[in-house]
Amino acid sequence: MMTLSLIGIGCGDPGQLTRTAVSAINAADLVLIPRKGSAKSDLADLRRTICTDVLTNGTTRIVEFDLPVRDAGESDYRRGVDDWHDAVAATWSQTIENHLGSEGKVALLIWGDPSLYDSSLRIARRLDPLPTIEVVPGITSIQTLCAVHALPLNDIGEPFLVTTGRRLREAGWPQSVDTVVVMLDGGTAFQSLDAAGLHIWWGAYLGMQDQIIMSGALAEAGPRIIAARQDARERHGWIMDSYILKRKP
Repeated sequence: MMTLSLIGIGCGDPGQLTRTAVSAINAADLVLIPRKGSAKSDLADLRRTICTDVLTNGTTRIVEFDLPVRDAGESDYRRGVDDWHDAVAATWSQTIENHLGSEGKVALLIWGDPSLYDSSLRIARRLDPLPTIEVVPGITSIQTLCAVHALPLNDIGEPFLVTTGRRLREAGWPQSVDTVVVMLDGGTAFQSLDAAGLHIWWGAYLGMQDQIIMSGALAEAGPRIIAARQDARERHGWIMDSYILKRKP
C-alpha cells in the first residue's frame, strides 16, 4: 500500500521542525519537492536545506517536480481552484508512479501546517489510487507572526477570525470580532478599511533569513508596510506575508 505523509515544516526556519516531523521525513522512501517557478525558488531551496539537515536515512530519495500553474484569469474562482487541484493531483500521482510505483512511503513538506489555508489535504484525496494519508502538524505563520511581535492573538475571552485578503476586501470588517488574522493577501486589503482605531502587526518571509516585521496604528504603519512590501516583492520576485488587525477602543 502507498502512504502519503503531509509534514508541516513551519515557516522556513529548520529549527521549527518537530521531532515527529524529522522522524517522518526519515521514514519516507521518497520526498517530493515542488518547484513553483524561478520567482519562488527560495521555497524549494529551503526544502532542500531541511532535507540536507535532517535526513540520516541513506535510502530516502528526493525528487523535484514542477507544479501546474493556476489559471488566474478564470472568472469562476472556485472552479479555477478545483481545476488546478485536479491538475496538481495528477502531477503528484504521475511523479509518485514514475519514481516509486504503487507501494511505499511518500513525504511532502508542507509550508506551515497542512490544516491551515493549505490545499494539500484536499489534493491528496484526489489521488488515484487513494493512498493512506498521514498528517504531521507544523508551526503556522499565525503562531510565528504572534511570536515575532510578542503578541497574544486573542483578547481575554474573545474570539478572533482568520480570513483571506480577498474576503476582507470584498466583505469588509467582519461582524462580532475585534481581531482579524489575514492570510493569502495578494495585495494590501487593509487599504479597503477605515483605518481609524485599527492597529496592525505585519510580517513577511516569516522564519526566513529575509524576515520583515512592522506594526503600529494602521493609519501610520499602513503606508510603511505598503512601501516595504513593494520593495521586497521587487527584490525577491515574490512575497509571502500575513498580518493581524485589532480594533482598539
